[in-house]
Amino acid sequence: MAGVARVPNVLVVPAASPARSVQQLIALAKASPGRLSYSSGGNGSAAHIAFEYFKLRTAVFMLHIPYRGSASSITDLIAGQVDASFTGAPAVLAHVRSGRLRALAVSSAQRLPTLPEVPTMAESGYPGFEADQWYGLVAPAGVPAALAAEGAVPMPGPPQAFGALIAAEIPRWREVVRACQVRPE
Repeated sequence: MAGVARVPNVLVVPAASPARSVQQLIALAKASPGRLSYSSGGNGSAAHIAFEYFKLRTAVFMLHIPYRGSASSITDLIAGQVDASFTGAPAVLAHVRSGRLRALAVSSAQRLPTLPEVPTMAESGYPGFEADQWYGLVAPAGVPAALAAEGAVPMPGPPQAFGALIAAEIPRWREVVRACQVRPE
């Protein structure tokens, strides 16, 4: 079992939204319970659960609008068809940078290096609020911890080392493919 990456969720609203902070979004939702809506990539998705946690912690009610995937969820958010979303940073980062969406907070314990101006939920008044997605590799129970016995050697290390390996392997294998005229079918 190995962790690969954490993906903080970002609380976003359309650029035209009057909410410029978490507190303002909460105030708008409390002023008109059930009038505001939020989108997610589907029932039970990470974005759905993160927003439900937000609702639980902030005591607001906003209507859930589930989509079939995050792309259409974000498209309708940008268009103002829904009022907010709390979804993974990769899905919204370009839209925040372009100004089509406004980021109000991130779900991680620390600010994101890619959005350093966006406060955490804890900084926004909700200490202990963390709702990150994470990715890892797992194997079935009973798989020996020592992969070396199976002929595989673990490759622990920082992302930079793996990046360097990839950068070195591409030209080497490109030359083999060219020299041997390997063609995909």
